[in-house]
Amino acid sequence: MNEIRKVPKGAGAEWLLGGIALLRRAPLTLGLLGLIWGGLSALGSLGGQVWLSALMAVAGPILFAGIIYAAREVDRGLPASPRHLLQGVRDGKAPRLLAMLLPQLVAMVVLVILLVAMVGPEQLQRLSTVMIELQTNPDPALVESLPLGALFGWMVAAMVVGVVAGFFTFVAIPEIIFTPRTAFAAMQLSLRACLRNLGALLVMLVLLVIGMIALSLALQLVGALLAFAIGAHASMFAVQLLLMAILLPVLGGAVYLAWRQMVGDAPVTETVAGGFEA
Repeated sequence: MNEIRKVPKGAGAEWLLGGIALLRRAPLTLGLLGLIWGGLSALGSLGGQVWLSALMAVAGPILFAGIIYAAREVDRGLPASPRHLLQGVRDGKAPRLLAMLLPQLVAMVVLVILLVAMVGPEQLQRLSTVMIELQTNPDPALVESLPLGALFGWMVAAMVVGVVAGFFTFVAIPEIIFTPRTAFAAMQLSLRACLRNLGALLVMLVLLVIGMIALSLALQLVGALLAFAIGAHASMFAVQLLLMAILLPVLGGAVYLAWRQMVGDAPVTETVAGGFEA
């Protein structure tokens, strides 16, 4: 388990295709897990329930670990179940999984510091004022007065910081849920595995972005059709549920396969190969 395997760049595509293949093998059961998570998140965001949104954000690593666990069950030919969402809690690994929030918190602090350093306090105050004015006076001149260059630079930095923070948790979550490794040891292992297989991760990330754009466009079309039948708010809720029901199981399966191929119990899985052929 300690060995970090070097995988080809094309493995990133295989992970994503493998996640899709796992969802195709159990669309109802895996989709239900994403539906439950997405439903609770949608209730919090669309219903204005701040406490529920905060709870779902904190519980994110636990729930995602459950989806990864369910993906392995499907890969083994076993059924997935909603109870798998809390598998980490039943196994007594909730504190270690909650520690996966630390890289995100550190990233947020770094981004705030970078925002103040790159944009400046005065320009941030100006940005806040302009955003309020744009609600009543959508004047393009107001936007041109903003420090767009500095804001763009900060957005690029935010993407880099976000990706680096993700390196600490990418295979750390499956490592924790499947092994007795501690949280910080798992994060160290995840960082090393990601740096050694940076090419495969970049391929997966690019394909994931392309896939999400295509999926979002398709769901927007579905939402537009549903709006005529059930109304705009209900269609927005339904589209968000569909997005989570598809995206979360695919991501969970892809992360599971990446973990298994880089540091887990097998360098190559039948699911990955089958998904690539499909």
